[in-house]
Amino acid sequence: MDVFVAQVINGLSIGSIYSLVVVGINLLILVKGVVHFSYVHIMVLSMFVSWMVLQQTNNNFALAAPAGILAAVLLVIATEPLFRPLAQRKAFLESLILGMGISIIITEAMSHQIHNGLPVSFPTSIVGGGAHIQAGPIFFTLAHVYTILGSIIAVILLFYFLYRHKEGRAMRAIAQDVSKSRLLGIPLNRAGIYSFAIGGLLAGITGVFMSMTLGSASSTLGDSLAIKAIIVALFAGMGNLKGGVICALLIGVAEALVAAYLPGRWTEAIVFGAIMIVIILRPRGVFGTQA
Repeated sequence: MDVFVAQVINGLSIGSIYSLVVVGINLLILVKGVVHFSYVHIMVLSMFVSWMVLQQTNNNFALAAPAGILAAVLLVIATEPLFRPLAQRKAFLESLILGMGISIIITEAMSHQIHNGLPVSFPTSIVGGGAHIQAGPIFFTLAHVYTILGSIIAVILLFYFLYRHKEGRAMRAIAQDVSKSRLLGIPLNRAGIYSFAIGGLLAGITGVFMSMTLGSASSTLGDSLAIKAIIVALFAGMGNLKGGVICALLIGVAEALVAAYLPGRWTEAIVFGAIMIVIILRPRGVFGTQA
């Protein structure tokens, strides 16, 4: 039972990271109608930015974390003009290919220009949140707590913005009907930039949490995580924000439990095999597509 509780906490931490990534991707699908595959790679690049700031500031995480978040926001916004022509046509496949191209460029830049292409490690004072909690055989770090609580707060604030703020309601209107939103005078381009900025903010926050929980970053990290994020989005239903959060948490817990109780490296094969079956049976996802 103790192992089960510890793995659930670990799984919720993993699922919280998945949920922030999936929410960011789904937000861009809803508002702009594009699949931003390179979104996760920008998040990884923000981790590299945080690492470089740490190297220059004697491991000052109070400066490194905002620097990484700011880098993610600016980089995601910088990609908005590239996706704008595709967004006008809701060209999902073309946007996916464009995102893959951007992700290749980012990966190559990280593998050749930063730290000679070697993985970077974050200081021990940051990894794990700087401390751990142990109650008998149950062991987890403060980073797990920060990640779970921080993700919950970020998602709550996002939904508050979408449902209570003027710009958020404009985004929801665009997601429901672009033509009517244009007739009502809603500035589509400005709302699109806001959606990319919010997506970048979520990516930067996710990068901070991953720096604390994972403790390292590599140029290839974005590839595996991006594929997982797209699969989770398909599993929940493309563009479904609430469904994406729920499914991401469930998959995180499932991964942790499978890794704890089954031998070998069966985690991804079992979890994503089950997801594949669900997608075949429900092509629009568990909660239904909203895009």
